[in-house]
Amino acid sequence: MAFQFIQRICLIMALAIVVAVPTMISPASAQQSTDTETARIEQIIRNYLLKNPELLVEVMKKLEEHQQAKEKEDLIGAIKTNRKALFASTTDFIVNPMGRIPVVEFFDYQCGYCKKFLPAVNRLLKTDKSVRFVFKEYPILGKVSVVASRAALAAKIQGKYLPFHNGVMGLRRRLTEPLIYQIAKDVGLDVARLKVDMKKPEITAIIDANRKLAAAMGIRGTPSIVIGEQMAPGAISYDQLTALIDEARKNCSVC
Repeated sequence: MAFQFIQRICLIMALAIVVAVPTMISPASAQQSTDTETARIEQIIRNYLLKNPELLVEVMKKLEEHQQAKEKEDLIGAIKTNRKALFASTTDFIVNPMGRIPVVEFFDYQCGYCKKFLPAVNRLLKTDKSVRFVFKEYPILGKVSVVASRAALAAKIQGKYLPFHNGVMGLRRRLTEPLIYQIAKDVGLDVARLKVDMKKPEITAIIDANRKLAAAMGIRGTPSIVIGEQMAPGAISYDQLTALIDEARKNCSVC
């Protein structure tokens, strides 16, 4: 019993050491305990940990598992709190709005990883009609990105969001404003009308709302993909995407 008690204390102390390391370096930490009994217990614990360093590995593993569980819990909470803005916005472009499984992509038209993710998105939209795919304009890579997002939302007014989106996202060279308008012309948009619509305050409001939503979700980069109760940062493969969607079919309280 005494050994188990000491072992339990050692585990607790090891965890405390791991957690406290960043804040332990201070003048107060340099002061040695003047309490004889405390010093004796500290020495027992120190000796035990030196003889059994695997306990620290066990503690680190438990700490990591705890952290991952906390992050998942926080993410689900954030998704539930922002469920309507994420999955049922009336201002974003949504493919298959009646689909049961929500997939949301935050993207930037100058993001190379977003471009890499484009084939997986298009393949998904062709093959799975149960997915409600929400395009979230999230321009974070400069002025041209903002212009492209404004143009995309203005293209939505003319009913040509997806052709324009694919045209700009599929571009494999540096994006410029003249190229944005050339692509708009190529997909059949009225460019003069597009430029007028791009200045509308409601388009500014959509981009601002998406930025605030991204901040609330802890999103800082693109692409960031929300699938049911999960988030997949980065350009995941089609197989990874469909695996997350299958998981959402089985277990999703927000779908």
